[in-house]
Amino acid sequence: MIAELDTNEDFRQREFPICARKIYCAHAADAPLPRRVAEAMRDAIEDASTNEKQFERALGFIADTRRLLADFLGAETEEISLSGPTSSGLNAVANGLDWKVGDEVVCYLDDYPADVYPWLGLERKGVAPVLLQTERLGEITPEIVERALTKRTRLVALASANNASGYRIDVETIGKMCAECGILFSVDGIQTVGAFSIPLRNVDFLSAGAQKWMLGPSGAGILFIKKSRHELLRPMMVGGWNVMQGAIALLKDVGLSKISDRILSLIATLKSELDPADFEFLSPDGSSDHASFLTFRPRRVASEKLVGALAKNDVVVSLRIDRSNRGWIRVSPHFYNTFAEIERIAEVLNQS
Repeated sequence: MIAELDTNEDFRQREFPICARKIYCAHAADAPLPRRVAEAMRDAIEDASTNEKQFERALGFIADTRRLLADFLGAETEEISLSGPTSSGLNAVANGLDWKVGDEVVCYLDDYPADVYPWLGLERKGVAPVLLQTERLGEITPEIVERALTKRTRLVALASANNASGYRIDVETIGKMCAECGILFSVDGIQTVGAFSIPLRNVDFLSAGAQKWMLGPSGAGILFIKKSRHELLRPMMVGGWNVMQGAIALLKDVGLSKISDRILSLIATLKSELDPADFEFLSPDGSSDHASFLTFRPRRVASEKLVGALAKNDVVVSLRIDRSNRGWIRVSPHFYNTFAEIERIAEVLNQS
């Protein structure tokens, strides 16, 4: 599909209607719906307004969607729950486990709030949050996590990628370390599921909303609970089955490894077009195993000015403000973006 997206603009605009109007590179914030997902939603609404509820058919759809998701994630069907936003899954874990006074939960204060507040809220149950410290925003290494572990650590709760810098953590190594210590590992996967693979072998819980890299609508999402942890927390089944099926089928058609390679190539191209003398980069290099999108700020003008210049040229990116009140520009393309679009972004940035 990627080859056809590059060579057939009519096909690209038909599959992704946003491309007819905008250069959209804000998937780390919220994704515009592909046509097939939007049509699945319209069909479901039309069916709900014109037909009686057919529960057997609905249950069949749910089962099919769970199987599709399990195959996509490398999990078992019974480990997949169709939930709501990322926060609903994380709160299910935080509120569903049997905590004891004195337990500790390791987390990172500069992750997205939805992956922080559920764990900080456990203080009312006598659970102590242990906050990781990093030299650079989001760059959580296995060594940093290891230093935070104690005999009281019950759970490590981290995002698979930082929402500001795009740094992807080493899920495999951190998960293995937790497993060897008998510690549970919870992952907020919203910034990677749909764009990069997440090894689930040593992940106990994973929650991800559909509205970013999975190209689904807000309000739909998934919760993965490892089969061996079902006695601690059993998976649920709720809504979102119809639109999730269309979105995941699209991603499977393209292929996750091709999606990952494409994203990394796009952000590497953009970074190569921006002069380090003019821009400060927060994200890892595009060739890094830890990169997922590109976050940077101009050295001589305000980030807000460049975001405004991009918007005037029908380019959609994100502006993020850090704890020091500095504005950062986050460019997060998906597989259907083109190198011509990336070059256009660089042109506007370099001229503004």
